[in-house]
Amino acid sequence: MPHRAPALLLACWTGLSPLAGARSRPPAPPSDPQSEAKGDRTLSPYFFVKGEAAVDQLPLKATSAQVALAGVVADVTVTQVYRNTGTKPLEALYVFPGSTRSAVHAMTMRIGERVLRAQIRERGQARADYERAKQEGRSASLLEQQRPNVFQMNVANILPGDEIRVELCYTELLVPTAGTYEFVFPTVVGPRFAGRSGTASDTGEAWVANPYTHAEEKPATTFDLSLTLAAGLPIARMGCDTHRTTLAYDGKDRATLRLDPSEAHGGNRDFILKYQLAGGAVQSGLLLDQGKDGNTFLVMAQPPKRVAPKDLPPREYVFIMDVSGSQMGFPLEVSKGLMKEMIQGLRPQDRFNVMVFEGSAAFWSPEGSVAATPEHTREALAFVGAQHGGGGTELASALRKALGLPRVPGISRTFVVSTDGYISADGQVFDLIRQNLGSANLFAFGIGSSVNRHLIEGMAHAGQGEAFVVTRPDQAAAEAERFRAYVSAPVLTNVRLTTNGFAVKDLEPVQLPDVLADRPVICLGRWTGAARGTVTISGVTGAGPWHQTFDVAQVADRAHPALAQLWARQRIQRLADYDPFGADEERKAEVTRLGLAYHLLTAYTSFVAVDTQVRNTGGRATVLQPLPLPEGVSDAAIGGGVLASLPAQRMTPAPVSLAVEAAAQDQALSRESRYRAKADPGRAVGDTSAAGRGEGEPPEALPVARIRSLSASAAPDLSALRQELQARLGRRDLRTALAGLPSGTVLVLKLDAAGRVISATFQKGFAGSARAVALLEAWRLQAWGGRAGEVRITLAGGR
Repeated sequence: MPHRAPALLLACWTGLSPLAGARSRPPAPPSDPQSEAKGDRTLSPYFFVKGEAAVDQLPLKATSAQVALAGVVADVTVTQVYRNTGTKPLEALYVFPGSTRSAVHAMTMRIGERVLRAQIRERGQARADYERAKQEGRSASLLEQQRPNVFQMNVANILPGDEIRVELCYTELLVPTAGTYEFVFPTVVGPRFAGRSGTASDTGEAWVANPYTHAEEKPATTFDLSLTLAAGLPIARMGCDTHRTTLAYDGKDRATLRLDPSEAHGGNRDFILKYQLAGGAVQSGLLLDQGKDGNTFLVMAQPPKRVAPKDLPPREYVFIMDVSGSQMGFPLEVSKGLMKEMIQGLRPQDRFNVMVFEGSAAFWSPEGSVAATPEHTREALAFVGAQHGGGGTELASALRKALGLPRVPGISRTFVVSTDGYISADGQVFDLIRQNLGSANLFAFGIGSSVNRHLIEGMAHAGQGEAFVVTRPDQAAAEAERFRAYVSAPVLTNVRLTTNGFAVKDLEPVQLPDVLADRPVICLGRWTGAARGTVTISGVTGAGPWHQTFDVAQVADRAHPALAQLWARQRIQRLADYDPFGADEERKAEVTRLGLAYHLLTAYTSFVAVDTQVRNTGGRATVLQPLPLPEGVSDAAIGGGVLASLPAQRMTPAPVSLAVEAAAQDQALSRESRYRAKADPGRAVGDTSAAGRGEGEPPEALPVARIRSLSASAAPDLSALRQELQARLGRRDLRTALAGLPSGTVLVLKLDAAGRVISATFQKGFAGSARAVALLEAWRLQAWGGRAGEVRITLAGGR
C-alpha cells in the first residue's frame, strides 16, 4: 500500500483528518517529473486536493475506445480528449493503463482541423523534442511507457478554449482459455506502493507519485467503448459482466457491442468481454504475412483435453496472501474466500502453509508446512479469517521469506500468491522468483477490479505457472478449481515445434513451455524462402504422444501485417523480462532497435507529436490528471503513511529515550487511528482483534503480554533487557496486535550488534501476528550486549 504524499502527511500531523474536508493545495508538480525523482526518491501517490481553480486541474475530459476483434487479433484505437476550460495555458500529465499484450504502434494529435502524426523516437530524444516544443510555445504530445501495461501521456500548451484529441492505436493477440475468449480493456492504474527510500521496493520513479480521488468518488472523466466482433465462426455466447452494455448480432459470426450511457463514469474498473464460439471451437491454424521488410508467421495449435490423473503424488502448497491497506474491504474478503476454497480442497497427504504480508510478513506455521489434516485446515482458515487490511505492500521481502522455507525432500512445491499487485518494483520481483524458485512453480492470483496484470502475469511467467484474475467473490470457487486442475495434470508437456521444407528463424518463444491451462500452443517467428512445407507442434499428453501438422502451401491469405508487430512485441517482452531496468546495454540496444524498426512503444522508444505553430508566448501551469481509485479499493490504499514511516524514523543509531520514543509512536498511532476510523469506523489501526472491530474492550483496556522466560545468546544484562522488553510489550500498538496470542508462544528476535531487530518470528501464527512482526522489526534495544545474537522469549499471552 503506498505511503501518503507530504501534503496528506501534513494534514495528519496537524490533527486534521484527510477525509473530513480539510484540504490544502499540494506543491505544484514539476514540468519534468523525471528530474524530481533524482532529488527525492520517496515518491508515492496522494489524494487529489481541490483548490479554487480546480477546473484548471482537470484537462482530460473523456476517454473512448473503438475495438475491432477479427479472428484472434484485436485492433484498438483509444481517444483521449483534453479540453482547457480555464484561464491559462496548461500542460497535462496523465498516467493510464494498457493491455499487457498490447503492441502500441501509432499516435496522432488533433488540434482543431490540424492532424499531427507522431514519430517514434529513442526515448531521450523524444523527451528532448517535447520539452523544446513546450518551451517554444508549440503544442506537443509525448507518449512514454513506464511499464508494459502503464503509459504516461504529456500534452503541452493546451490554450484556454482548446480541445486537443490524442489517438493511440494498438494491436494484441487474443488467446482462448477452456474455449473462452477474453478481451480486457484496463481503465485505471491502481496506486503503486513505492517503499521507503533506499529499500529494494523503492524504484524512485516519478510516475507513481500521482494524485487520486477518494474511494466511491466518480471518475472526473467520461468513458465510452464500442466493439465489433468478426469471429469467422458462429458465436455461441458473448457478454460483459463488468459493465452494462447493449449487444446486437449481424449474422451468426458478427456482433456489435456498445457501452450503456449509464456507464459514462465506469472508468474505475477493467472492461472485460468474454465470448465463445459454437461447439466450444477455437481458432487454430497457421497465419502468414509476406511483408516488404520480411516475412512473419503465427501458428496456433489446440492440444486435446487434459487427462485426469489417477494416483497423484503428494504436494506442498505455500499460500501467500496480501493483507495490505489496498486489500482492505472487498478485495480482502475475496482473497479469504479464495484461500478457503483452495485450502479445503487439499488432500490429507498434501502439506501446506499460509503466509500473510503487508509491511512485514508472518507465517501461520513458522516451523514449516504441515499435513492438510482437518484440524490444521480449521486452524489455518481461522488464521486467514482473522486478517484485516493495513500497511504497505512489501511483496518482495515476503517472497524472500517464503522462498527460504525448508523443503520436504521428494515432495513437489507450489507457491500461490494472492495480491492486487499495487507495487512499482515489478522487475525485482520477477528476478527474485527466477533466481530462487528452484524446482517449484508459482501461481499468481490478481484480486480486484483493476489489478496490476503486468505483475500478476509476470510472476506466473517467471514461476512457470499460471495467472488468474478474480474480480468478484462468486468467482473464487471456479478459479480455485481451475488452479487444482492445472497443478494436478498439465495438458501438454515436452512441447516442440519442427518444420519440414519451411525455413523458419527467430522463434518467439524460443522454447515452448508446458501447457497447463486448456489453451492453444502459440508460436510466432520469421520465415524465408517459399511458402511451402509443413509446421508441426508435438508434445506428450496424459494419454501419450500427440502432434498436429499444418501445410504451409494451403495458406492462401498471406497479408496479415499485424503479425510483424506482434512478433516484435513478443521478442521485446522476452528481452525486458530478463532486463527490467536496462542494466544490460546489449538488450537495451536491441529493444530500442526493435521499437524503432517496428514503430512500437517500448521502455526505450516513445511517440512524440509536435505542432509547427507557436501558440503560447507566455507561461503555463503543469497539472497531474487525478485518477479514481479502482472500484472496491478503499482510501487505505493511499493512507497509512504515518504508521509505515515510523520504522524509518526510529531506526537510528543515536540513543533515544524509551519514554520519548513510546510517546511519539503512541501520538502517531493515535492520529493514524483517527484516520482509519474514518475509513473503517470502530477499528483501531493494525487491530485484528475483536476489540479492534468494535466488540469488547477498547485497545487501552487490553492486558499486556507478559514475559514468562527469557534467554539471550549475546549474554547482555538480562535484568535490564527483560525490563526494556516488558516496557515495550506494554505499548498500546503491541497490546492490540498481541490480543490473540496463545499463552506459551515463543518469540525469537535476531539482533545486530547495535541492538536492531533483524527479524522477529513467532513459533505459532495467530490473528495479529503480521502486525506484531512489523512493529517488532522496527525495534532497537538499548540494553543489548554489543554483538549480534538472538533472544528467545516465552510469552504468557495477552489475556
